[in-house]
Amino acid sequence: MPGSGNLPAELTGFVGRRVELAAARRLLRRARLLTVVGAGGVGKSRLARRVAAAATPDYPDGCWLVQCAELTDPALLPHAVAEALRLTDGTNRPAREVLRDFLARREALLLVLDGCEHLVAEAAPLLAALLTAAPGLTVLATSREPLRVEGEQLLQLDPLPTEGPRPDAVTLFAERAASALPGFAVTADNLPQVTALCRRLDGIPLALELAAGRLPVLSVQQITERLDDRFHVLTGGARTALPRHQTLRTAIGWSHELCSPQERLLWARLAVFVGSFDLEAAQYICAGEGLTADEVLEVLGALVAKSVVLRDPGLVDGEARYRMLDTLREYGAHWLHASAAEPLLRRRHRDWYLGLATWGEVEWFSPRQLETSVRTGAAHSNLRAALEYCLTEPGEEQLALFLAGTLWYFWVGCGHLGEGRVWLDRALDLSPEPTEARAKALWVTGYLSILQGDRLHALRLLEECRQQALDTGDDRALAYAVHRQGCAALIADELDRAVELFDEALWHYDQLGELNSNVLMGMFELGLAHTFRGDAATGAAWIGKVLAECERFGERWAYAYGLFASAYAAWAVGDAATARLQARECVRLNHAFRDLVGLVLGVELLALLATEPDEQGTPGDLREAALLQGAAHTLWRSVGEANFGSGNFNVAHEACEQRVRAGLSELECAESFRLGTTLALDEVVAHALRTPPRPVAPAAQRPHGRRAVGALREPLAGQRE
Repeated sequence: MPGSGNLPAELTGFVGRRVELAAARRLLRRARLLTVVGAGGVGKSRLARRVAAAATPDYPDGCWLVQCAELTDPALLPHAVAEALRLTDGTNRPAREVLRDFLARREALLLVLDGCEHLVAEAAPLLAALLTAAPGLTVLATSREPLRVEGEQLLQLDPLPTEGPRPDAVTLFAERAASALPGFAVTADNLPQVTALCRRLDGIPLALELAAGRLPVLSVQQITERLDDRFHVLTGGARTALPRHQTLRTAIGWSHELCSPQERLLWARLAVFVGSFDLEAAQYICAGEGLTADEVLEVLGALVAKSVVLRDPGLVDGEARYRMLDTLREYGAHWLHASAAEPLLRRRHRDWYLGLATWGEVEWFSPRQLETSVRTGAAHSNLRAALEYCLTEPGEEQLALFLAGTLWYFWVGCGHLGEGRVWLDRALDLSPEPTEARAKALWVTGYLSILQGDRLHALRLLEECRQQALDTGDDRALAYAVHRQGCAALIADELDRAVELFDEALWHYDQLGELNSNVLMGMFELGLAHTFRGDAATGAAWIGKVLAECERFGERWAYAYGLFASAYAAWAVGDAATARLQARECVRLNHAFRDLVGLVLGVELLALLATEPDEQGTPGDLREAALLQGAAHTLWRSVGEANFGSGNFNVAHEACEQRVRAGLSELECAESFRLGTTLALDEVVAHALRTPPRPVAPAAQRPHGRRAVGALREPLAGQRE
């Protein structure tokens, strides 16, 4: 993937650092771990990103940025690295092992770990293991201290020079000042004052940017005088150069003092966020004594103008998002911690993201399903913080279960099975009481465990959920437990048992009036079970209903699975053209959701369909079939046991393999298969979607109006009523 990666575009000009850039590039060519070290605010992040961007052509597998400052729990670092790499893994393997296996297969990949000083205890052994296992991996880290990993090269980053003709510190101040105050320029008249200010701030870029943000209300001379006064107070009159960290703290503190009381209040309260946030969240969480919700917008704008808060590029769900640099957030967190309002702010933060998850679960069954995926993904860091709060704050254990269970749609539908298991397992261990929240967490964890191939663990959890539901009269939990027990039976090829359990679950859903994505997945799974055991007509009827209901409600995630089942049935009756269209759309939709389970099922089927003649009678492409099987082989490593270890799910794979081996030499098979194993996920999808997908008509007529499950079941004979 030449030029791939996730490096963000630069929003402001990059000034100076020619010597440091050259040194970093030179060190990066001869070392596999380069750590840029320096004080906070000195520009480590900007330098690392500029170096990585320039080095992109040298890394065909991409340059990937991990924002370590957003992590509070060191144990989540491997998950954050996997997420940055867009690596979706559905197995129950440790995230560190998944990373090691993935990176070991890369030819040349640059990983940028930005701001990892608070994670050194986890980062050092993780990087040591990854660098040992993956010869093609190079790591560029930024930290306030060395990582002390064998082979580490250090690049000490100092502040910008303040001496000489037009030093870089003056250039940076001039550029940022012109942005804050259009028309500002460094002239012969103000050059001495600007130079003195840059010297007073020791050339620290963040301090210079904060000072430049004051120019709309203060002159350069006024800024310098006020800074001098503050230094005088801090040092008892000494005007000698201060240590750099003291200078930055002084500059931030001075900028803080120049803020209005409301701006200082919001600065502290915004420190409750981890990563990015939107205006609505800021208004809900940060409004209160001294600051109304309506005033938050105006005060937030003032903090953006002063460079205390940054606005992220682009929009998420039509909304602007904001963040604070970690150095400024740390300063605000200090004031928040010292205030009596911190417990209230933490609870509000938890409540907001609990509400976001709850509303996301509702909107998952709607035409806004994909937007829900994006919105929840944007809130991922803050959801982690809310979960951590619930798990560590006494009395919040039930909310931890509720939040982790409510996020099932994110864990399952958006490719976060491994991390979901981490949170759910912690919550279940912490709170054994037989509550409704525990029941939901049990069936959700059982569901994740099935998808990860951990069937025995899943059965234990689901049976506990079923028994608790019977004991407490929780009919909803009973329906979900029985449903997921049916999933376990399906992948174990116990088809009669699976049909019985799915039928029972759908009967319970009907009695409850339940209709959502999980219910539609139950219909899909029941239809697939009928198809696998040879009852094509009943299977087609159920799958047709799934597709019709998805169309009616705008649901696309379960729809993608319905398309897989419909494509499989079409292939079974010799309609390869329809099967191709539906399988391709299945792959496209699952890729949009980052659902590897549905995606790899579609790829397996497309590999088989590649062996079939096309609509014009052109013979199948056996090399493409072998390539797609190689790609599926790699994808299954990130999902679990290939085809769930199920003989029924493996039928398409075996049929494809037999045709390929019959038509190609052993060497041709092996080479095409090997090439498929080297493809990145986007390349796999590009191969699968060689023909643009067209709208796919559902197999059954669309019903009218919302109906319960029972109404959908009426045409099917022999079902439990």
